[in-house]
Amino acid sequence: MGRFEGRVVAITGAARGIGLSSAARFAAEGASVAVIDLDEPSAAEAAAGLPLAKGAKAIGVGADVTSAPDADKAIARAVDELGGLHVLMNNAGITRDNLLFKMSEDDWDQVIGVHLKGAFLMSRAAQARFVPQRYGKIVNLSSISALGNRGQANYAAAKMGVQGFTRTLAIELGPFGVNVNAIAPGFVATDMTDATAARLGLSVEDFRQRTAEGNLVGRVGRPDDIAAAAAFLASDEASYITGQTLYVDGGQTVA
Repeated sequence: MGRFEGRVVAITGAARGIGLSSAARFAAEGASVAVIDLDEPSAAEAAAGLPLAKGAKAIGVGADVTSAPDADKAIARAVDELGGLHVLMNNAGITRDNLLFKMSEDDWDQVIGVHLKGAFLMSRAAQARFVPQRYGKIVNLSSISALGNRGQANYAAAKMGVQGFTRTLAIELGPFGVNVNAIAPGFVATDMTDATAARLGLSVEDFRQRTAEGNLVGRVGRPDDIAAAAAFLASDEASYITGQTLYVDGGQTVA
């Protein structure tokens, strides 16, 4: 029996990377999964490939998380087509890296919009289901960049905002049986971090090697590392944990 048998999990930005690995982890542990992504065909393809347990289902949902109607409709589809909602993972994210004097207002607005407004809109829609049933888990994605990172003023601000958002939701929703936590990944090998390597003029291999040398475990993170942390925080084993940010970074922030 999986930890999430009979549970429904909705994950944003789940067509690839950390989101897809997390969807696969929840599915393998028995959950029905709503794969939410900006591109619905990609979301549907990802959902079709999940390792579902007997009796579980998966759907692909196209949604712009910065749109309130889209967020509401995405949660409604999860509830209507999968039979409820128990876990929301706010994973959708983008980067628009640049030094401050080169950063445009659009670069700032897009990053803040997807990470912060997106988490707000999706969480607001989800809590409307969680509060009446007096049960729910929200897992938000922050980053070690929240502590400051050259060329990422927008991303760092958004990711630290996610941590404050997480603590506040934990205060507001805790009395209603809802746990809210965040994960702050270090370097994780994904398409997004590969794009950062290109921006810095490094090969993907060199960029990953330099990062591996800068943490305590001597390797870069994998999407599965974050998926494992998300599955724990969304499980009943973590029912006494709320308002926390878990740094999953191979010791990078203490090295």
